[in-house]
Amino acid sequence: MKRFIETLKNIYKIEDLRFRIGTTMFFLLIYRLGSFVSLPGIDPAQLQNLQNQTSDGLLGLINMFSGGAFAQASVFALGIMPYISASIVIQLMGIAVPYFQRLQKEGESGRRKINQITRYLTVLILIPQASAYLTNLHMQLPDSAFAMQGIWFNAPSIVILTAGSMFVLWLGERITDKGIGNGISLIIMIGIIARLPMAVVQEFGSRINGGGLVMFLVEFVILFIVFMASIALVQGTRRIPVQYAKRIVGNKQYGGVRQYIPLKVNAAGVMPIIFAQAIMMVPITIVGVANSENLRGVAAALSNITGLWYNLTQFLLVVAFTYFYTAITINPTQMAEDMKKNGGFIPGVKPGKKTVEFLDTVMSRITLPGSIFLGLVTIMPAFAMMIGISQSFALFYGGTSLLILVGVVLDTLQQIESHLLMRHYDGLMQSGRIKGRPGLGGM
Repeated sequence: MKRFIETLKNIYKIEDLRFRIGTTMFFLLIYRLGSFVSLPGIDPAQLQNLQNQTSDGLLGLINMFSGGAFAQASVFALGIMPYISASIVIQLMGIAVPYFQRLQKEGESGRRKINQITRYLTVLILIPQASAYLTNLHMQLPDSAFAMQGIWFNAPSIVILTAGSMFVLWLGERITDKGIGNGISLIIMIGIIARLPMAVVQEFGSRINGGGLVMFLVEFVILFIVFMASIALVQGTRRIPVQYAKRIVGNKQYGGVRQYIPLKVNAAGVMPIIFAQAIMMVPITIVGVANSENLRGVAAALSNITGLWYNLTQFLLVVAFTYFYTAITINPTQMAEDMKKNGGFIPGVKPGKKTVEFLDTVMSRITLPGSIFLGLVTIMPAFAMMIGISQSFALFYGGTSLLILVGVVLDTLQQIESHLLMRHYDGLMQSGRIKGRPGLGGM
């Protein structure tokens, strides 16, 4: 406890860090307040049917990512997920379209152009999603819940929902620039954490009424174990030794020491789960627009998070996207070229093509167990619900919510620790270092 208080004092002494943490909390507070502002023309007292619809299934998961804004018919109801979907599309195009490949190689100017295109695509995604959301609102709420009908309500609401999501994106970018941590990741995380206290209270109440207080304690023990396993997955690395040749510049000697390339077991992070869920949201969006009975059956099967088809599809998609995302983010050829330029080599492996093949083989081997474990983490909430845990609490046992919480917390703590160490203060830990990982906004 004494060390914790001392760390807080050190954080407060650093003016820049104090300002960044305060700025982050201020922007997150704006986001949370906006989540409770309902669309103009809707009676908030008549949202019970919408809240019941989002109490379980895939819509419940979407509602959790929006911090409850989806069920509140809020101006932030669509949240940050359309931007994530747009980023996924742009990344896919970066593999197949030469124009985007050139932009990726242009450095900072190319990155700005890609960000601008991603924002335009986000707007194009938001418009049909907003229309589908409003269609669902009209199906769930009585006519008396709307002060206006038809185009007089739909047209302004589409604009407001689109502008609300773009404002959330702006908040995330401001947090990244002027705050601490990755803004988009923090916005998603704060929406998830906002649901945790109520979920714990509901689970506690259900266990007390059912006489299962011991089971409630067992659930927390299991949750702790799952968190530890997830941290191990996020932090797990395979260290590849690299030997650098000695070279003399002036009167100083450089190189001649052994260093390591840390290859992460889960290099893709939480992105494969987001990829998979974005794909599985497509049928629901299409159903909202097309109103087809055949598609309703497909959407229902892919919305039942305890069903066989949902979990099997989710598991296979996560495994496939883990390999895919690792392949586009880890470039063995570039790594081998960088080592060669700096006079480095892997002991026992010839430079050039052999090094590329070695790195590719290692990544393939460590990605297999990583992808399978990530797939199991994805469907853990379904197993939790099978043993009687409520969905609102079971969602914290795995899936995107768990990995986002672990990854974002580690990344934010790592940035705080870097500020402390840079100014010669003690880090957050007595021994070792906190290893963060790139946030969602790094896509």
